[in-house]
Amino acid sequence: MLDNLTQRLSRVVKTLRGQARLTEDNIQEAMREVRMALLEADVALPVVKDFIAKIREKALGQDVIGSLTPGQALVGVVHDELCALMGGAHQGINLAAQPPAVILMAGLQGAGKTTTTGKLARLLREEQKKKVLTVSADVYRPAAIEQLKTVAAQAGVDFFPSDAGQRPVDIALAALDFARKHHHEALLVDTAGRLAIDTAMMDEIRALHAALDPVETLFVVDAMLGQDAVNTARAFNEALPLTGVVLTKLDGDARGGAALSVRHVTGKPLKFAGVGEKLSGLEPFHPDRMASRILGMGDILGLVEDARRRVDEEKAVELAQKLKSGKGFDLNDFKAQIGQMRKMGGIASLLDKLPAQFAQAAGQMHGGIEEKAIARIEGIINAMTPLERARPELLKASRKRRVAAGAGVQVQEVNRLLNQFGQMQKVMKQFARGGMGKMMRAMKGMMTGVPGLR
Repeated sequence: MLDNLTQRLSRVVKTLRGQARLTEDNIQEAMREVRMALLEADVALPVVKDFIAKIREKALGQDVIGSLTPGQALVGVVHDELCALMGGAHQGINLAAQPPAVILMAGLQGAGKTTTTGKLARLLREEQKKKVLTVSADVYRPAAIEQLKTVAAQAGVDFFPSDAGQRPVDIALAALDFARKHHHEALLVDTAGRLAIDTAMMDEIRALHAALDPVETLFVVDAMLGQDAVNTARAFNEALPLTGVVLTKLDGDARGGAALSVRHVTGKPLKFAGVGEKLSGLEPFHPDRMASRILGMGDILGLVEDARRRVDEEKAVELAQKLKSGKGFDLNDFKAQIGQMRKMGGIASLLDKLPAQFAQAAGQMHGGIEEKAIARIEGIINAMTPLERARPELLKASRKRRVAAGAGVQVQEVNRLLNQFGQMQKVMKQFARGGMGKMMRAMKGMMTGVPGLR
């Protein structure tokens, strides 16, 4: 997301090299680049004008301190203003209310409200250890209630049944009464959306808000709406006392301007970002970290938090011991590492959080790894017997043909995987001996020639 903005800002830094200070002349061209990048990213024009004016005011005449270049000094100003534009500090979900804390989900149809409701319910259950109840007040969209029931089951939270013949307010009040009697700590109410804003929709959600008095009213908006996201946000903000915004589909090919516009228009904090279809794909929105990612600095803190949340600590320790001894690293371990990587959102997610120069280097080393290629590798390993995974040297011609048939691939792909694994074993031995330089060279060679890993 916002890759174009990142690239343009990198070019701005390069154009300011070798100059002693930021002046009216050298900042003019830089600001034009920033303005164009923001507009191309679908940031609303009033937001762009305000943003550029603030950067110009703070950057003009700023001395370049110490070893900083003018470009780096400008990036510092842009980073601070991006943080301010997106809300400054992270603001989490507010559950400071007499249980159950009611959270009302609002937004247009197709924005991802139902899935986001499930994601948020899962987050509250797993990370805050809350007893959560979900209910659907969407009596218009076919199968909306069944969809939330399915999502709630996947999230491991309770679901309050409703049907299309009931009034939304009656459904919500019945769910609230049930939550109180059964000691739920949070009630998430999924409301109906429309394909466009209309009076009936706004009247209904106002009535729900008045009946429930929610502690949080979250506006769910699709980041791919671009400029339309701003108009939608403004309409909902005028109709409801919103407390926060959830941006969905930030991992897609959206230009991402909504992330920079919605906070400015509504004045409400961006609380969460949807980054995938899985129920684990909901991240707290940290403006400072997002600003760093936009400027190519990465989000190392986010990467560490992902690892803490999703990586199996016991398996990690077990692998570390194998690496230390330099013995016993087999295809079962290889498969386990692929699984751990998948839990962290896959290779694309990992590279997205790395600083630009490291992500680029890793991308070159991996040659543009495709998720399909990773799935194919898993399929080949799954087609092997436990003994073959533990002792790959047993895989001779007849066994390779059987594995290839079981995985639905050509024998050559099995050979490539075994060659890749052999090189990885060498890397692990180098790692155990402390040969970092040799290990990096071995890794670069290891990733070439694999299908999908050019």
